[in-house]
Amino acid sequence: MTDRPIFERMNTLSEQLLVLLSTPVYMIIIGAEILLSNYQRRKLYHWKDTVENMFLLLLNSVIDLLFRAVYLLILNYFFVHQLFSFTHAVTYWILLVLSEDFLYYWLHRFDHKIRIFWAVHVTHHSSEQMNFTVGFRSSVFQPLYRFIYFIPLALLGFKPLDIIFIYSATQIWGIFVHTELIGKMGWLEYFFVTPSHHRVHHASNPKYLDKNLGMFLIIWDQLFGTFQLELADKDYQQKKYGLTIPPDKTTPVSIIFHEWKNIWRDARRKDIGWKEKWNYIFGKPGWSHDGSRQTSEELRDLENGGLSIDNNFK
Repeated sequence: MTDRPIFERMNTLSEQLLVLLSTPVYMIIIGAEILLSNYQRRKLYHWKDTVENMFLLLLNSVIDLLFRAVYLLILNYFFVHQLFSFTHAVTYWILLVLSEDFLYYWLHRFDHKIRIFWAVHVTHHSSEQMNFTVGFRSSVFQPLYRFIYFIPLALLGFKPLDIIFIYSATQIWGIFVHTELIGKMGWLEYFFVTPSHHRVHHASNPKYLDKNLGMFLIIWDQLFGTFQLELADKDYQQKKYGLTIPPDKTTPVSIIFHEWKNIWRDARRKDIGWKEKWNYIFGKPGWSHDGSRQTSEELRDLENGGLSIDNNFK
């Protein structure tokens, strides 16, 4: 027990070192992407969008830091009551990476499938650009509930600070896949989330909606039916980034709160019952009681004349 504070300090230092090492790398690759995109005369960056990305990152980071003591205490409670313990370090870290990425997949999937969580996550998808800084366009309030998905990890015997460290490490990978300048990556496409996979995730074309939800590994999407290949423009249509219904305004307040405002408006309708009110809050994004709006599945059906699409890995 006397070694735990020392180990936890080392783990905190590891996370800080991760941030220090990744920051100059971010600056280099963003600078390179700007130069290369300008050389190719591609409009991959817009100054207003980039400033919004950094602002949302700052808000998310502040909330995460202010709330960290709370969720660490909660995770530590379950860790103290752990069901298992690990004796082999390599097994411990491999299982932690796999388990954390698996649970993040479900966090991300529920963010796309439950409207009240989509209201938080929608900020990340609100950009109509696709570049490295879009990876920083954070879901501002996600730190307030993200830790709930990682409680099983603490209960299984993974240390809370290790969970946070691995999440931060895989998130670095998740930032690097926000680019249009990297094409297909060969055999890596079968196992890892790549820029090609993540361009699909950010596209608002019906075939691409709610697909490729993994952070680090693409295997979860393949296993659970949410995988979609990136298709050439000639085989489908040019990708369009952003939301199917953009907010009326693009101010920081509107970007963060516009879907909350829409939920409040829908739930207060006087011509619907409690079941419809529930669906407007906890149902699928795009659900409507009168068919005036469509979910992602309904948009795909409309695009395909009512026929379902086979999106399995090919």
